[in-house]
Amino acid sequence: MHISARSDYAVRAMLAVAQHHPGVVKAAVLAASQDIPYPFLQGILLDLRRAGLLQSLRGTDGGYALTRAPAEIAVGDVLRATTGALTTVRGAPAEVAAYHGVATGLGEVWRSVHRAIEGVVDRTSLADLLDRECRGKRGVADRGPGAA
Repeated sequence: MHISARSDYAVRAMLAVAQHHPGVVKAAVLAASQDIPYPFLQGILLDLRRAGLLQSLRGTDGGYALTRAPAEIAVGDVLRATTGALTTVRGAPAEVAAYHGVATGLGEVWRSVHRAIEGVVDRTSLADLLDRECRGKRGVADRGPGAA
């Protein structure tokens, strides 16, 4: 699995929107807070909207909001919205890789890799990642000043 800048930016943008759920976040704020080039982010937000993960609201108070709760959106949903297949073999989905001769077993290896990746990204929600971030901040604060 290759995690492109587009995929990384998409997950980061979704986390930033999820952090404000059920509120609305402007695209410019997302771009600035996550260091994502604004023109690049616009295309990503369009993909996420088309996939039904985000809704856009117009007007001075407009911006982007999640269509579902952060616990109901998996990292895999975001990755598929921006890149399609999670894993590819020579540009095709891993599920269709077929070999013959000495390499016959290789297709099953690639499908196993795909299932493993799918298991991780489909089991991890935006809420899970936000909870980890909150626990990390609390852990440092709970130890007190100067603690390692």
